[in-house]
Amino acid sequence: MRNEQQFENYGYAPPLAIPSEKADLLDKIQPDLIIEVMFHRLMGEKFINGKWERIKALQSRALTELGAWDIASLMTPVSSQNVSLSKLKDSEIRARALSIAKTTQKMCLVNYKEYGIKTTDQLRFVHEIVFSNTFITLKQPQDEGIRKLLGNTMTAEIGDPQPENQSSIMNLFRRR
Repeated sequence: MRNEQQFENYGYAPPLAIPSEKADLLDKIQPDLIIEVMFHRLMGEKFINGKWERIKALQSRALTELGAWDIASLMTPVSSQNVSLSKLKDSEIRARALSIAKTTQKMCLVNYKEYGIKTTDQLRFVHEIVFSNTFITLKQPQDEGIRKLLGNTMTAEIGDPQPENQSSIMNLFRRR
């Protein structure tokens, strides 16, 4: 009973669950979800009624599962929560996106049979997908948009729980 009275006298308020709010917000930032979409689309599949289905009309341009897997795997490191919170310079973003796209091209050329690549337009298509996704994913955290949002969550104004007659922290140490 004494502790409860002390809390009331000093305007003590239990801490809010801000770390949980930050964790919930971080859980909603899922740049890796696009990798699964890319994987299936590269194989000529479409999400219909809650599952991925092969579309017959797309199979002539689709990659094999191995090709789609390798390409999606190349994009995975840049499509993570860590990257969405990073702070890269524009020159670093461009260089990284181009490097991943070039690696993709080399892998497609070396493994063209295993990947199901039959035409040069498939190579260009894959290049554009990888470059665009990588570039945009790396560019999103620029100007610290997500970091600022998370920071604002942590420093949200909670209000002043102290009564007006208790204006300093020294009041916490005053005997009553």
